[in-house]
Parts: sequence; C-alpha cells; structure tokens
Amino acid sequence: MKGIREIAITDMPEVSIGNVQSDEAKTGVTVLLFDKKGAVVGVDISGGGPASRETPLTSPVTADNPINAIVLSGGSAYGLAAADGVMRCLEDHGIGFETGYARVPLVCQSCIYDLGYGSATVRPDSAMGYAACEKALAGGNPSCGSVGAGTGATVGKICGMERAMKSGLGMYAVELGELRMAAVVAVNALGDIFDPSTGKKIAGLLTADGTSFGDSCEELWKMGRRENLFTGNTTIGAVFTNGKFNKAQMNKIASMTRNAYARCINPVGTMADGDSIYAASAGDVEADLNVAGTLAAYVMERAIVAAIR
Repeated sequence: MKGIREIAITDMPEVSIGNVQSDEAKTGVTVLLFDKKGAVVGVDISGGGPASRETPLTSPVTADNPINAIVLSGGSAYGLAAADGVMRCLEDHGIGFETGYARVPLVCQSCIYDLGYGSATVRPDSAMGYAACEKALAGGNPSCGSVGAGTGATVGKICGMERAMKSGLGMYAVELGELRMAAVVAVNALGDIFDPSTGKKIAGLLTADGTSFGDSCEELWKMGRRENLFTGNTTIGAVFTNGKFNKAQMNKIASMTRNAYARCINPVGTMADGDSIYAASAGDVEADLNVAGTLAAYVMERAIVAAIR
C-alpha cells in the first residue's frame, strides 16, 4: 500500500512477544509484554462467547492504570489460568501496579477454543503462562504459524473438525512516517478466510470429499436454527502502536480494527464465536485517530492472511 512500509514485528521496541506451546496437546500461549510504562488498552468484542479476563480494565470509565501485558491463549475458558503465571512472573521481576502492600501486574487475556483439535484435557496453565512471559522478558520469540496461541487454531468448522483446515498465529507490522502499527492474531474461525488483496478464499470449510472448498454461509442457511452450533471457534487478536492515544480512543481503534475481521472472515462475529480485539498504545507519537484506526484494520487483515499462509 502506497506510503506504508512493512517492518519486522521486532521493530516495535515497546512490545515483546513470547510464545510457548505444547506440540503434543496442540495448544499454547502468546504474551504481549509492554515496556515498564505499560500501555493504554481498549477492546472490541464482537463474538457471542468470549473467554476473557480483566477486560473491564479497558473501559474508559475504569481507573486509568497502564496494562502490563495482554495474553492470548488456547484452552477455552480453562486457558485463563495462564494469566496467573504471567502475573507471578511479572511480580517476580518487580513489574506491576504498586498498591502499597504488593505490586499487582495488570494483565488482560482472551482465549480460543481449541479443545477439539488436540487434547481436550491439556490446556494452557499457570506454568505455561509463566514460561511465555519469561520468553517475552528475555527479548521474545515472535513467529507465525502453529505456535503460541495459534497452535491449535483451525478454520471452517461449521460442519465439524473433519472438514476444517489448519490455521495458526499471524503477525504483521508497518510504519507510516513516525507512526508504527502491528497486529498479532490467532485465527480460529467458524467461517471461511479470504485474502482481501486478491478477493480469493484461502482457507475454510472443505467439501465432504476434501477436494475443494465448501461454503460456510451456504451451510449456515441449510442448518437454520441450531441450539449448539459447533463451538470450537473464536478469533482473538491485538493491535499495538507507538501512537499516543487515550483509553476511549483505543476502544475506537479496536472497533475500527474489526473491519479486518469482516473483510477476511465469513461468517464472523456469530454467537458461536468469541471474537475479540485488543488495541494498545505504548508510545508518544502524535497521530490522527482515523489514520491509526484505518492502519490498524490493515495490519490486522494482513496478520490474518499470515496466520493462514
């Protein structure tokens, strides 16, 4: 895109990304650790079944304390235990909000449902969260594919796992002048995935014989009302920038980032998904809100494609 230059995710010094996973159980944890100043964070939740932790911290009406880390994980709601390990690791390193009696790390988390891909009984826990946080503290090990929170990610699951395709964790970063913007996303969608740059479907529901793509929307029309639509879904991600914005503005940027989900995933934001997007400001660059929100949607779009590719 003209005027925008792709950069490495490691060119965002305000954030360090740690990934840990179990290749046997097919689940994992991704920690986005902000520098000691923390970050101003907003969120957009468009899915009907989010598994999340401490999301009220992102509301403009709650205390304006900086967030130390965002955790993305597998394990459905069981995976929320990973944040306990992240908190313990940060406390051990003297990071957190000083209350006078203890330093309390502020950690937000969202989880995907990956219990139907690997082991349904092995989920991210405190130990895995601690290990991922240590990776981030040591400088990070960012990577795309079947790593971290994307280890058990799959897409196109409206007809069950037997007709789904593997997905993963995607990352993408750009700069526009002094403004930098990056995205990390675990793509675990009910729907099919498209690359907006070509208009082509790149992953999703397979036909019954597995030889070509099916159409998740067509299958949804056929099903009509269904009390327990296949529940193994949720796309979770975060955008982060060196732009300077307040909490209300970061919530708006998170909501603008949702445009990427709409451009890349169909159907999306259903009651069978827990689709969530965090948006974090961890810098001091003065920037226009509309520019930042549009750029956030762009990097998220490319991160979704990277999760498939």
